[in-house]
Amino acid sequence: MTRAVVIGTGPAGITAAETFRRLDPGGTVTALTLEPYPPYSPAAMADHFLTGRESTLYWKGRNVATLLGIEERREEAVVAVDTDNREVVLSGGIRLPYDVLLVASGSRLHAPVDGAELPGVLDFKSLRMAEELVARVRTGEARTALIVGHGFIGVELALMLTDLGVEVTVVGRRPWIMPRVLDRPTSEVTRAALETRGVTLRLGTPAEAFVKTASGVSVRLADGDVLDADLVVAATGVKPHVEFLADSAVAVGWGIQVDDHLRTTVPGVYAAGDVAEAADWLTGERYVHAIFPNAVAQARTAAANALGADVTYDGAESMNSLKHLGVPIVAMGTTEGADDVLRSERGSIRRSVYLRDDRIIGVQLAGDISAAGVYHSLMLTRADVGRYGPGLVAPDFGAATIVWDALAPA
Repeated sequence: MTRAVVIGTGPAGITAAETFRRLDPGGTVTALTLEPYPPYSPAAMADHFLTGRESTLYWKGRNVATLLGIEERREEAVVAVDTDNREVVLSGGIRLPYDVLLVASGSRLHAPVDGAELPGVLDFKSLRMAEELVARVRTGEARTALIVGHGFIGVELALMLTDLGVEVTVVGRRPWIMPRVLDRPTSEVTRAALETRGVTLRLGTPAEAFVKTASGVSVRLADGDVLDADLVVAATGVKPHVEFLADSAVAVGWGIQVDDHLRTTVPGVYAAGDVAEAADWLTGERYVHAIFPNAVAQARTAAANALGADVTYDGAESMNSLKHLGVPIVAMGTTEGADDVLRSERGSIRRSVYLRDDRIIGVQLAGDISAAGVYHSLMLTRADVGRYGPGLVAPDFGAATIVWDALAPA
């Protein structure tokens, strides 16, 4: 009977716990979380606050721990992992023994801006903070919001708050929206859609500091301007929760370093989700891929291997989509290292396909994402697409093109 301990109950953590239970019905599974809530999906928070739906937020059900027959311990802080004695140390001094440990502790706000620790600087990383933020809007206390950060989280939050009737300003250091994810043409579509929705953008000017004021918190920009709002939110990025591993033998860089079986440098300890530095399936580069599908896939693989399986993790994917923009946007793969780029533009419909050696390494779609699945399949299979030429980004390129090509005589 295996004693499995999982640190974290986010998408990776609860998937790992579920996998442990399925593969080892007689074993014990203990899942630890700092949160006071049942396991939930952070990616579904915006939808939850806009619609009231709980089915996507509590995606495994509020009673998932009971259904699985696992011990779920909420509001438990892990302070250390004693790998010599195979014990997880909690803040109250309690030690939990384990045979296998899976770290899925997720990530926290990373705000490299002076004053980010001030009371009154909010974030949208946890359900606890998100509920506080939305409650201030719904009681009428907050009518304006200032979001520092123009990445995925900042944009999603801006859209949600706008839909809740808040006047939103987004500040970003780079001159275009979601610079780590979107190329310039796709970013321009996103920018136009945000402005159409009433979001004010202050791009190309970094936030220099959060400043305490008599009424709350303001933001001082590098150009000297000081911006005020009822809500001040940091959306500058995330950093893996790895502090409790500082004195352990588990190797940590930005996240936890893992091999192609999601093993850490310590026997019996595995990692998955927003905390794991896993290989990118396309480039082979190891870094944290903080998106839902990767977390779930990694958790299943890591938990199976922890119980003795020999499953190789093929690598994480980079893929993002904006669901509440009004204009559908999908970005997958990478724009780095391309030796050719094909683009098409028809009004707000734009396609960009990044190629290396006639194989797709990245795709950016705006306005019409109907061919996303086809591009994704071609990218995953590393298909030679050279024969399509500029037709690869034609408005009618899609599944029918592939089928016709396959049936055509040689």
